[in-house]
Amino acid sequence: MQTTRPTLTIHEYRDDLAQAFHDINVEWIEAMFRLEPTDREVLENPRARIIDAGGTILFVEAQGLGIVGTCALQKTGEHSVELTKMGVLASARGMKAGEFLLQAIIARGQAMGADPLYLLTNSQCAAAIHLYEKLGFQHDAVIMAQYGARYARCDVAMRYRPCV
Repeated sequence: MQTTRPTLTIHEYRDDLAQAFHDINVEWIEAMFRLEPTDREVLENPRARIIDAGGTILFVEAQGLGIVGTCALQKTGEHSVELTKMGVLASARGMKAGEFLLQAIIARGQAMGADPLYLLTNSQCAAAIHLYEKLGFQHDAVIMAQYGARYARCDVAMRYRPCV
């Protein structure tokens, strides 16, 4: 028996989506961890902290459900870019919205010339780590040493290495 999935669409950041960026991320962070000062600063000031600083924020919309997920690329150096604040509402899990969004954000990172394109996460986020690995991220000790101290909860650092 085949199930039909809602149509998924990617949207660029707009100021009227800032609350969705905040709320989606607060939902997943507070479900597993606690908000850290770094989280609050980015989530409460996405235009200043991400967009105006040369990064991007994308959203995924599921037909009939509205915005169900978001992800950001935050510049951390001249070419270095952190994939950060990726979350999908619990009510939308299983629709492949996260994979769809991750593919779009990786493409955007490559278009930006991200080197490295990396992410910081926690080993408790096993499903997310599996998705990252599936789409080309590899565990990286150098990334951990260079960027991992930004979050107290960070115990996994990964770098995007596209399959050639």
